[in-house]
Amino acid sequence: MLKKDTRSPTAPTGMTIRDAAAVDLPAIIGIYNAAIAMRTATAQLEPVTLESRKNWLSDHSADQYPFWVLQINGEVAGWLTFKSFLPRSAYRGTAELSVYVHEEFRRRGVARHLLQEAIRRAPKLQISALVGLIFAHNTPSIRLFEQLGFSRWGLLPRIARVDEVERDLTIMGRHV
Repeated sequence: MLKKDTRSPTAPTGMTIRDAAAVDLPAIIGIYNAAIAMRTATAQLEPVTLESRKNWLSDHSADQYPFWVLQINGEVAGWLTFKSFLPRSAYRGTAELSVYVHEEFRRRGVARHLLQEAIRRAPKLQISALVGLIFAHNTPSIRLFEQLGFSRWGLLPRIARVDEVERDLTIMGRHV
């Protein structure tokens, strides 16, 4: 059986968005661990291991909550996940997005293309609202979400403690 081609029709030449596979996990984890070390994009404070994330992909369904990678010339440049926003059934049409980009591929439109694809495909996934939870001091991410039609839906002040610094969490949202 042929696997459905999930590449983005709008990605520039050399960029391909596809469902993440087990072979991508080392690259995905490397990108995530680099983000953990930067302290701007995730509340995870300790690096993750392949063993601790072995079920990461199986926790995502390509039909409802996909996990995508964006490749540039065959190399994983970034990734995006859809997650259930909250477990109550009234929120089933809302998904939380997480997007991470490899340090060497930043400022090349990787996150933008992943987010544009998420917005484009959300209705087919029966998702009517997208949410991003972003540290308030991560202004490049907030700016990108705003450029793609997300608004600030909320602020959770001093909700996270990262290296003894209290951080605010901005809730960005968009209806699709």
